[in-house]
Amino acid sequence: MSPQSDPTSRSTTTPPATDWITTPVTADLLRGALDLEHTAHGVLPHRLPARARAQCADGQLAMAEAQPSGVRLVFRSRATTVELDALRTKNSYEGAPPRPDGRYDLFVDGRLTGQSGVTGGNVLMVDMTAGTAETRPGPPGTARFTGLPDRVKDIEIWLPHNEITELIALRTDAPVAPLPEDGRKKWLHHGSSISHGSDAASPSSTWPALAASLGGVELTNLGLGGSALLDPFTARALRDTPADLISIKIGINLVNADVMRLRAFGPAVHGFLDTVREGHPTTPLLLVSPILCPIHEDTPGPTAPDFSNLSAGKLQFKAAGDPAERAMGKLTLNVIRDELARIVKQRAADDPNLHILDGRDLYGEADFAELPLPDQVHPDAATHRRIGERFAALTFGAEGPFATGHA
Repeated sequence: MSPQSDPTSRSTTTPPATDWITTPVTADLLRGALDLEHTAHGVLPHRLPARARAQCADGQLAMAEAQPSGVRLVFRSRATTVELDALRTKNSYEGAPPRPDGRYDLFVDGRLTGQSGVTGGNVLMVDMTAGTAETRPGPPGTARFTGLPDRVKDIEIWLPHNEITELIALRTDAPVAPLPEDGRKKWLHHGSSISHGSDAASPSSTWPALAASLGGVELTNLGLGGSALLDPFTARALRDTPADLISIKIGINLVNADVMRLRAFGPAVHGFLDTVREGHPTTPLLLVSPILCPIHEDTPGPTAPDFSNLSAGKLQFKAAGDPAERAMGKLTLNVIRDELARIVKQRAADDPNLHILDGRDLYGEADFAELPLPDQVHPDAATHRRIGERFAALTFGAEGPFATGHA
């Protein structure tokens, strides 16, 4: 794929009468999902399998893994009009401006040619001052694409990376067939909300999606907002998912949540890698340390909302820990980078396919001066593009660990 920066917008106005063909949304039409749940409305793609979801009752993880970052409908058809009915669940925060609506990116033969969205849907209203959340129900909507070329073509619809999306009906004006595998390598990636997509402009412009496009690989994105916490069930999901290339980006969520100390962190990383290696003993495996985040470089977590600018419509974060707590084993990003480098050096003696990438090579001090993190933690759309381009160059490039022919 070669994402373009200025796609043609498609109308969501109801079309004239059409001889519609409704095709059930089944697993063979989806890429990037590990499970498909049947709901009262239709089907809900999941990025973690049912067994993993059953082992954690955390609401943040449940929300993140059901937001289909990197998940796309993929089929072959000569359809000139495509409609997709969906029920979204969108997050909103009391006192803050509304979050941008999710987008559906349409690719025809690898080229981004249209974007659409759905109206209505549920709203998960979060009150961070009170620590409460309430779901306000709403009706389904329809994403619509028209004017597609009248020929047999490969169609991809990337689902919103930032909204839970229940798929209700796929309608076209010509038959649909599953798209066969094209021989591209399968890249499996796990990380935090930054990998999930945070404030990317659209689902195909998150940094992993951009890197996959530039690297010519097939992405499965297990970037889980707030939930890259070295959970054993996530390691087993990575272990059991087919992949030719694997990357794991670890660090910021461990500091955000303040879930462990240095004594637990090292063995947890070893255990996580051991589990992944049970299913992928020789697959190229890249460990990526955190990108620059000045508030947590040398100050531990937890990360807390900074309400000082909320009245002006700005949601930001601050470090709530104390730098002196590093002496008691509290984690900072610099502590994590040093420990990850030590672990990879130790393990690489017996695992030549294990590699490490310093996240500051993707986004460092000079980048922060030019493109600061708007909320002090998450990159904006321009920074997603920069990170994706750099990851592709450093990792899929001739000298990178994922280069063609690399051991």
